[in-house]
Amino acid sequence: MPTATLEHVNITVSDIDRTTRMLERIFGWHLRWKGPSLNNGQTAHVGTDSSYIALYSPGETDAPNQITYNTQGGLNHVGVIVDDLAAAERRILDAGFVTHSHQTYNPGSRFYFHDYDNVEYEVLSYA
Repeated sequence: MPTATLEHVNITVSDIDRTTRMLERIFGWHLRWKGPSLNNGQTAHVGTDSSYIALYSPGETDAPNQITYNTQGGLNHVGVIVDDLAAAERRILDAGFVTHSHQTYNPGSRFYFHDYDNVEYEVLSYA
């Protein structure tokens, strides 16, 4: 069977430019593309040359009103592998976010944080 590779996920955010800057600053990613999208919204692709997060904004968004872990089809978190977990955490803290649920397990270590739109990120390292 051929191997499949995840290219992107698409999430709705309240402010594409703010989230783009956050992802660039914290993970060292870059803006790959930005333009008009569904329902007069905008989309930006932010990531590496091989994978990215598609950020979508219709202009006005509904505030999240439920825990996604209880929502069928809900996005629970985005996992991002980094080379240096401590350096990534410093960038996240310097950006004003709070990290939580630090764990070391076989084969690596991880922690989580929530962004401006309450999207949860798991940051992990196998180094």
